[in-house]
Amino acid sequence: MSTAELRNIGPKSAAWLRQVGLRSAQDLVAVGAVQAFLKVKRAGFKPSLNLLYALEGALLDCHWHDVPEPRRQQLLAELETASAALPPPRGRPVGGPVTTAFYGDHGEGAEAAAGAEASPAEDDGGNRFT
Repeated sequence: MSTAELRNIGPKSAAWLRQVGLRSAQDLVAVGAVQAFLKVKRAGFKPSLNLLYALEGALLDCHWHDVPEPRRQQLLAELETASAALPPPRGRPVGGPVTTAFYGDHGEGAEAAAGAEASPAEDDGGNRFT
């Protein structure tokens, strides 16, 4: 049975699964909902958590709304653990510290905020068109 024939799996989700190599129900059973979700996400698609619950519902043969809350919490914990174990995606820098750069004039006090002081020769009293 193809993934397109599974419960909860619409055309878009089935296409994502095919593109990451999960073409049959057996493929989905072999990897599980969390790993299938991660494969889709790592391929560059932007799935919501609804896909995770839909995949679990497909494995349990129930509507994704009927996946019990304790199982949903367990899936989220498994997803977090599995995501932390993965290396960062290629071509994307690992997140670093955030800095703020000031470019141009940002109003009164911008020079002081940027660490520069205006010299008396440069100070035109705020009138830039003299």
